[in-house]
Amino acid sequence: MVSPVSEDATEDLQKTPGALVAQALVEQELLHAEMAKHQVPQWPGDIIMIQSEHTGAVDILSADLESADLLGDHRKVSPPLMAPPCIWTFAKMKEFKSKLGKEKNSRLVVKRGEVVTIRVPTHPEGKRVCWEFATDDYDIGFGVYFDWTPVTSTDITVQVSDSSEDEDEDEEEEEEIEDPVPVGDVERGSRSSLRGRYGEVMPVYRRDSHRDVQAGSHDYPGEGIYLLKFDNSYSLLRNKTLYFHIYYTS
Repeated sequence: MVSPVSEDATEDLQKTPGALVAQALVEQELLHAEMAKHQVPQWPGDIIMIQSEHTGAVDILSADLESADLLGDHRKVSPPLMAPPCIWTFAKMKEFKSKLGKEKNSRLVVKRGEVVTIRVPTHPEGKRVCWEFATDDYDIGFGVYFDWTPVTSTDITVQVSDSSEDEDEDEEEEEEIEDPVPVGDVERGSRSSLRGRYGEVMPVYRRDSHRDVQAGSHDYPGEGIYLLKFDNSYSLLRNKTLYFHIYYTS
């Protein structure tokens, strides 16, 4: 005995493949219309759940998607490229250390495994930043970055962290950097996540600051804060005594 076939089932069986494709396209357009009514999430890891009033289907979308039609382009814009600095050395090591050894806040010890960051805001009366530094007995890593941020004070400040990795984590907590780039070897030049947020003037490399005074300058690219990084994170045993002079010129 053959059971009767409902009208709906008969109608479904009579649908051609072309009709099914057309129906799918209509449902997709209706879903896009539903999405337009909702605000797109702004942070990675967030999701949106949309249920169609017409079909009842539920779609789950992640904010990490890079679909220009659905969620727009949320890829992070990289900082502008920086002009290279002028760098040089000079050999009057003893005179340099003797002079700075007598001045306040011009000498400090960078302990083993530490990174010291000297934050130098741009000055309204200046056009470039200049630096000079030397160390006792051993070399040290050094690099310069630029933070594109409004300047509220011209005070120079010093920040100490246990390592370049810890320092990058601190910066991420402040700005919630997306997809940080792994920290590199200071021997070959640091490739830390700082480049995701800051302009890189010069990467961190080990400098022979125990043999010659290291000096350099960089023209202001605009308003912001220079980050002069003295990196001793690669040293497991030795502290480094650092003599430094940082100033601006017009």
